[in-house]
Amino acid sequence: MHKVTPPLSGERFQVIYRMQGSHAEALAKAEDACIEQTVEFPADLLPAGDIPEQIIGRIEAVREAAADMHEITISYPVEDAGGDLVQLLNVIFGNTSIKPGVRVQKLILPPGLLNLFRGPRFGRAGLRALLGAPTRPMLCSAIKPMGLTSAQFAEQAYHFARGGIDIIKDDHGLANQPFAPFRERILRCVEAVQRANAETGHRTIYMPSLGARADQIFEKAHFAKESGAGGLLVPPGLVGFDTMRALADDDSLALLVMMHPALIGSYVTCPTTGFSHYALFGQITRLAGADATIYPNWGGRFAFSKEECISIVAGSQDEMGHIQPVFPTPGGGMTIDRIPEMLDVYGKDLIFLMGGGLHRIKPTLEESSAYFRNLVENM
Repeated sequence: MHKVTPPLSGERFQVIYRMQGSHAEALAKAEDACIEQTVEFPADLLPAGDIPEQIIGRIEAVREAAADMHEITISYPVEDAGGDLVQLLNVIFGNTSIKPGVRVQKLILPPGLLNLFRGPRFGRAGLRALLGAPTRPMLCSAIKPMGLTSAQFAEQAYHFARGGIDIIKDDHGLANQPFAPFRERILRCVEAVQRANAETGHRTIYMPSLGARADQIFEKAHFAKESGAGGLLVPPGLVGFDTMRALADDDSLALLVMMHPALIGSYVTCPTTGFSHYALFGQITRLAGADATIYPNWGGRFAFSKEECISIVAGSQDEMGHIQPVFPTPGGGMTIDRIPEMLDVYGKDLIFLMGGGLHRIKPTLEESSAYFRNLVENM
């Protein structure tokens, strides 16, 4: 009889999967996932004892969700996750992500596992305190388009800040291109925002994009910190969710982290595979330390539905032990006329992200930004 040494704690975490097919077909997929996500070894060859009884996944519940669709809850011992986010994601969906008709719907994580993660450094309450916005929605915009010089981006940042935008971020496509090199762009934009803050008394921050090479990310993050940046825009689909977690956890940085969805759209857009919007943009993003989660609002230039956007908000705030709620940050073609509707659906715990649309409202960026700020503050 094989026993695991040291003994297992008995604490298990659960993943709710949506399995496509008849009851029998979905159950077969779940039984396969129990093995595939853990031992990846023929079940009939496993030694008797803890491995088949404890280590492999265990089907806990089966529920018909729709025609030819079942929600099946599988539990795994917390020890399978290996104490880190990388292995936790691997157990949740590693090899099974390659198979059709399986989607991760929701994570149910016990205290013993949640306590391994710091989660967002600021969260909603900390971000409000940082930016001096105790109750109102906050405002974000992006410097763009790619091809402008660092000086031109800094000029944009200055006028955004003068108009009262709270967070000015790089467009996610800005990296280290020759027309606006990373270090030069940061220095110019930080100086522009600080100058505007001194003139207005606002608490605007600038955050550069960290879509960078793995061997350069922390060097660039620390350069941003030392230069006066107030946060970091991190695309975990490009650099890794655990890289985002490491940046958020780094006490020598201690910067706001905003998640950008570049490359992970394909994780959620198919209704029968990948992840639910709730799990990916909400739960996993929070575990990985982001203080705000960017996603495309419904009705813009992307395909997320209103219901999917509402589910992201739920994932951003539903109880997860000590892991703080984070700010939903809908964008993706937002226009000023959508604000009343969005406030009605989301409430005031959100960050409005308006990029190109902010260039259309008034003759100047500063006037447009001030109009945006005034409109939100008075609703």
